[in-house]
Amino acid sequence: MKIFVTGATGFLGKYILEELAASGYEVVAFGRNATVGKQLISEKVTFIQGDFTNLSEIRAAAKGVDGIVHAGALSTVWGKWTDFYQINVVGTENILKVCEENQVKRLVFISSPSIYAGPKHQFDIREEEAPEKNELNNYIKSKLLAEAKIREKSQLNSVIIRPRGLFGIGDTSIIPRLLKVNKKIGMPLFDGGEQLVDVTCVENVAFAIRLGLESPQAVGNTYNITNGEPRPFKQILDQMLAEIGTPARYIRLNYSFMLLVASSLEASYDFFNSGKEPIFTKYTLFLLKYSQTLSIEKAKNELGYYPKLSLDEGIKKYAEDYRKN
Repeated sequence: MKIFVTGATGFLGKYILEELAASGYEVVAFGRNATVGKQLISEKVTFIQGDFTNLSEIRAAAKGVDGIVHAGALSTVWGKWTDFYQINVVGTENILKVCEENQVKRLVFISSPSIYAGPKHQFDIREEEAPEKNELNNYIKSKLLAEAKIREKSQLNSVIIRPRGLFGIGDTSIIPRLLKVNKKIGMPLFDGGEQLVDVTCVENVAFAIRLGLESPQAVGNTYNITNGEPRPFKQILDQMLAEIGTPARYIRLNYSFMLLVASSLEASYDFFNSGKEPIFTKYTLFLLKYSQTLSIEKAKNELGYYPKLSLDEGIKKYAEDYRKN
């Protein structure tokens, strides 16, 4: 089978290519970064530079493919709605058009558990508990809308994957951000950092995506993916920093005050139409304050998913690579 992968030059994309190629698939890697793309080429992987918001480019690149993994997205906590809409919604609509035109056998769409985010503790969240609307930020709004577009095309064999807190070698988001904040001012801590969080080794997400392509039961369904090892935020961070060899620094903040600060910053940035991300957002605050754990029972039962790499193994693997470089 030939599988077309968008977002192939991104962090997750490269792991998807490795997982599929190792399982015998022929893969067409599609992304904007030509320099990275050339490094992805192998016996099983070809690379095509392009932008999935351009329908003609997608049509040309995806000819003759059997399946599509749509992992490309604008993924950040702040930005203009027009940008999120164009990339995450219109881009997904383009993918759906190509699936219909080419009679693609399976589409796996990578969504986000950020759609569950809110100012409350949430435990063992099931897929069907996702809200119909969540306007906490434009990224969340765009992901919910993209999911709705996919469900409208009920004739397509589609699968939605919601992977939580990806980390691993090559991560350019979560761990680098934490390390930067820890070094500059110290990590903000609420309630002693006892809130439970779910994170996922990126290798496990790539495995789940392959299962989404293969499982007959998966069609028309949505799956949470995590390592299935929720732990207190401070415990995870302490372990990561200790493995890396960096001392942990924390600052204890008042939640009510920081909520006022985050709300004021967002209002100011909106008013002045700033493209920059505020130093603190309500979404970030909720992540640091409230527990959020996801149920992965559905993925285990229907996809046959299990975490191939434990959280401890993933942390050690990342830290060893970090220390070398």
